[in-house]
Amino acid sequence: MTPFVRYAHTNIIASDWRKLVDFYQTVFNCMPVPPERNQSGDWLSRGTGVPNAALRGMHLRLPGHGPNGPTLEIYQYQDMLEKSPAMANRKGFGHIAFEIDDVVATLEAVIENGGRALGDLTTVEVPDVGKLSFVYAADPEENILELQSWILA
Repeated sequence: MTPFVRYAHTNIIASDWRKLVDFYQTVFNCMPVPPERNQSGDWLSRGTGVPNAALRGMHLRLPGHGPNGPTLEIYQYQDMLEKSPAMANRKGFGHIAFEIDDVVATLEAVIENGGRALGDLTTVEVPDVGKLSFVYAADPEENILELQSWILA
């Protein structure tokens, strides 16, 4: 018998959680899932393996999946380690992808709201699937985004 499994959320650790929450609400129409989190204590330190863990943040409902869909959890720890610059081929978590109607307009919104383009807009015909237009970008804290639009065959 297969155990119950359901995708719940993806977490981003932010330098400024409020600014990053605003970015994802503005650019991708993510919706807040209250309450705002303000967590600390021995239980958090034990569970995360981070001594004296203390964090603040918010969950955002990802668009397109209804009221019980997965969330983007954006937290800011009281004490944080620095990260390496964003690179699409770095091992580990690579990117978060959003399927959108207009790649160009969304890339412009990413840039206008503090993000940046990483690659060039590319369109390719995928045999037996359709036409894909996409570009990689980064949010204001250098987390990689894939902006994609499909015309299915």
